[in-house]
Amino acid sequence: MSVLLNIKDKLTSFQIIILAFASVILLGALILMLPVSSNSGEITQFCDSLFTSVSAVCVTGLVVVDTATHWSLFGQFVILLLIQTGGLGVITVASFLSMLAGRKIGLLQRQTMQNAVSAPQVGGIIKLTRYIFKITFLVEAVGTILLLPVFVPHYGTYGIWMSLFHSVSAFCNAGFDLMGNKTGEFSSFTYYADNGYFCLVISLLIIIGGIGFITWKDVTSMGTSFNKYKMQTKVILLTTAILIFIPTIIFFFTDFSGYSIKKRICLSFFQAITPRTAGFNTADYGRLSDVGQAITMVLMLIGGSPGSTAGGIKTTTIAILSANAIAVFEKKNNANYFGRRIEDTLIKNASTIFFLYTSCAISTAVIMSLFEKLPMDMCAFEAFSAIGTVGLTMGITTRLSTVSHFMLMMLMFLGRVGGLTIVYAAFSHKDKSTLKYPVENIMIG
Repeated sequence: MSVLLNIKDKLTSFQIIILAFASVILLGALILMLPVSSNSGEITQFCDSLFTSVSAVCVTGLVVVDTATHWSLFGQFVILLLIQTGGLGVITVASFLSMLAGRKIGLLQRQTMQNAVSAPQVGGIIKLTRYIFKITFLVEAVGTILLLPVFVPHYGTYGIWMSLFHSVSAFCNAGFDLMGNKTGEFSSFTYYADNGYFCLVISLLIIIGGIGFITWKDVTSMGTSFNKYKMQTKVILLTTAILIFIPTIIFFFTDFSGYSIKKRICLSFFQAITPRTAGFNTADYGRLSDVGQAITMVLMLIGGSPGSTAGGIKTTTIAILSANAIAVFEKKNNANYFGRRIEDTLIKNASTIFFLYTSCAISTAVIMSLFEKLPMDMCAFEAFSAIGTVGLTMGITTRLSTVSHFMLMMLMFLGRVGGLTIVYAAFSHKDKSTLKYPVENIMIG
């Protein structure tokens, strides 16, 4: 990673980000192949190791082998390191290690760090990186302590490891779990579906990790004075609240009607939070209503917020598109939030991201459906889960062929690294021409 950060001549910051993620994924896959990484003591096939590594670094949670039963304690530790590295960002971790080693951080490195965490400016990026690590370790430590009463009584000292693993996995919105030994392989948190305390702790970890470090820095700086927050912070907090409240209500009235009120509330609340983009589940998604599955797919596509551990098109993207739509409905010249105008460039970027993610997910779903002879809705759910770096599934991941697994890996990589990062890396040149073509209108709608 340090080698990548020192490349100054030929690579742009976006290309460095992509190569850094790819390098860590490959390294993780090779380590997971080792016999010491599996419970059986045998070499794990490269395809399975690569899929697991991609899913961990891209904090997705889709798996082809059960994390608890297939991997040894060493393998689980490697996966946890990959999750932590992917959640914080490979560049962020590499930069932090460089700072600890006392190395000087150059301008290109600072620009790369800025792009990696979606910081508004290069200035103050070193302080922001330190803040990211402080809040990460603090939240994950608190999460571990809060989960101890849940796991230790059932698992003894191994419950300490489970508390740490699930705290990190939840904060990083990764969706990896170690519940296979308790309720069977690929069971996730269904055993704790009616445990309000457990669901609340995991949900809070997911929300805190998904809101974003820049947002938390603004909140901790300004306290409870909402009016003093930056517009981005206000938009993120408002959008997050809406995306939690409305889906919870919808799930409550469309699904889980056969359960007690307590379990119904727990299921509805948890299923509203985990698709953005944690990937845990306390319910069988194959049994959700069509409405429930559709809402889940929308939440998976939206994901978390910029500069967070979550993936998806981001809450700000959907907020900008919504503001632009409202401006068009009201025949206003500009979209705005909280008395601030949104630049046209941001609207273009938001539209591009939405088009890129949806077109890639739908195209992959169509190919998978034709190739695997599976229903389109199941393949679409899997594709949106991958590109949103969610990890939820309707139970078809392990049944897919290597070709489909490769397509899902590409979607996971795109979803974690970011669509615009890949586009900017591929088309690094900038059009400096001042030439403008004549205008000719096209009818819309």
